[in-house]
Amino acid sequence: MTLHKIEFVKSAKREFDKLSFAVQDRIIEALHFLSQNPFSELLKIKKLKGADQLYRLRVGDYRVVYEVRTETLLIVVIKIGHRKDVYRHL
Repeated sequence: MTLHKIEFVKSAKREFDKLSFAVQDRIIEALHFLSQNPFSELLKIKKLKGADQLYRLRVGDYRVVYEVRTETLLIVVIKIGHRKDVYRHL
C-alpha cells in the first residue's frame, strides 16, 4: 500500500495549532486514514463545487479542505476550521 505524504500550507498549520488538543487528535487520526486513501468512501470525502481539485474531510463540526496531487502522492491541506466558516474565502 502506498501512503500519500501530507503537507500543510502555512495558514492551515496556524488554524490547526489554534484548535483544542482533542480536536487536533481527531484530525490527525482522520489524516492518517486519508494518507492511505485520499478518496475513501469510509471518510465520506466530498469534492467541493466550483473548485477543480479541492476536497473536504468532515471531522465532527470541523472541516479539512485539501488538494490531492496524485502524480507526487501528496495531500496538501489548504484550510481547517469550524463548519460554519471554513468555506469562506476559499
